[in-house]
Amino acid sequence: MTPREVLEYAKKNRVQVVDLKFVDLPGTWQHFTIPIEELNEGTFKDGSGLDGSSIRGWKAINNSDMLVVPDPATACMDPFTAVPTLSLVGNVMDPITREIYERDPRFIAQKAEKHLKSTKIGDISYWGPEAEFFIFDHARFDQTSHSGYYFLDSEEGVWNAGQEGVNLGNKIRHKEGYFPVPPIDTQQDIRSEMILEMQKVGIPVEKHHHEVATAGQAEIDLRFDSLVVMADKMMMYKYIVKNVARRHHKTVTFMPKPLFGDNGSGMHTHQSIWKEGKPLFAGKEYAGVSQLCLHYIGGILKHAPALAAITNPTVNSYKRLTPGFEAPVMLAYSSRNRSAGIRIPMYSPNPKAKRIEVRFPDPSTNPYLAFAAMLMAGLDGIENKIDPGEPMEKDLYDLEAREAARVPTMPGSLDDALKHLEKDHQFLLKGGVFTEDLIDAWIGYKRTREVDPLRLRPHPYEFFLYYDV
Repeated sequence: MTPREVLEYAKKNRVQVVDLKFVDLPGTWQHFTIPIEELNEGTFKDGSGLDGSSIRGWKAINNSDMLVVPDPATACMDPFTAVPTLSLVGNVMDPITREIYERDPRFIAQKAEKHLKSTKIGDISYWGPEAEFFIFDHARFDQTSHSGYYFLDSEEGVWNAGQEGVNLGNKIRHKEGYFPVPPIDTQQDIRSEMILEMQKVGIPVEKHHHEVATAGQAEIDLRFDSLVVMADKMMMYKYIVKNVARRHHKTVTFMPKPLFGDNGSGMHTHQSIWKEGKPLFAGKEYAGVSQLCLHYIGGILKHAPALAAITNPTVNSYKRLTPGFEAPVMLAYSSRNRSAGIRIPMYSPNPKAKRIEVRFPDPSTNPYLAFAAMLMAGLDGIENKIDPGEPMEKDLYDLEAREAARVPTMPGSLDDALKHLEKDHQFLLKGGVFTEDLIDAWIGYKRTREVDPLRLRPHPYEFFLYYDV
């Protein structure tokens, strides 16, 4: 829609207030709301003000005035408000320079799309993330100077099989959630409600289903779209999933590894590059891909340890990236083999369906930064003709120790990943897509707000191991 069409759309839907949304550095939507009378065509150029110093990873308090400039293409009716509310996603602008703020993740994604075109390699990239999540009935947690705990519960949880009182059985055993019918799957209707809400706001959905883990692990797959548009959709995806769950007095988490002893939540990300309406990843090489695609894979594999700081950006991410739980820790590629870090799906022989699936990202990531970073790594592989090596057809989890030692792996911790990003980020700076300032801000935020605080706090299991030393 154009700005004028947005105003007409708002009038048609009797909108009373407008919710302006933008994304912070870690990847959470922030918002504020204005009366409909404050929205006019000038707003789409001049924006509306906010205090940037209160946003995580952004300006200091002495340089805090910022503007949110809404993108008319993102207009839709908010599906959860009692008052008719128009939702608009925007970019953040500096009011003095009138330039988009360099730490705005959405701006990074927009620059990545422009950089792809400037390389002449392709003119559009397509993205299809598969974000998994858990739907719990209860989630309690706290940490003090002298105590710390978490408690999660789900009616599906296998740990409830022996619960006294009314118990109808049909609990999902560990790693057996993929995917029996109701009554074992208790959340069919909730997931269906989620996808219907997504369709109302213009997000095409391909399927939904229960995932492998017990206790309400779920997945909803969206139809692929271009980079920025898909990142916008992923933000709305999370918003809808969490709010539909709350309607049912349940809670959703996109934490990569909330449960011990069962599968974590990933965000396998399908991606491809096209030019002038033609798919560039289809060809006559291994698994029906092109040489260009193999070089793209080479770039992803080479830079994966640095990418991990962005695609797997939490301390908890590395509880998932461990062998034995379908987590792709080994940096190899293959067709059909889900133990590899990159898979080439073989569902269809149609060249238009040819793509790669990068399997190590998880849904705690900021999608704008993750998609942009993976695109930049892949383009670096194409430009430098990086050889991805031979494909791995074996189950990588069952390799002998000597053979496994020859396969590179993902970092073992967020701190390790941040060190890789410090050493290897020149590929992100090409075309001015990422900046040294943003990378420094990201690394600094992650270390001071996540790595160090967890390093300083004792873990409950340490008491089990060490209290009697």
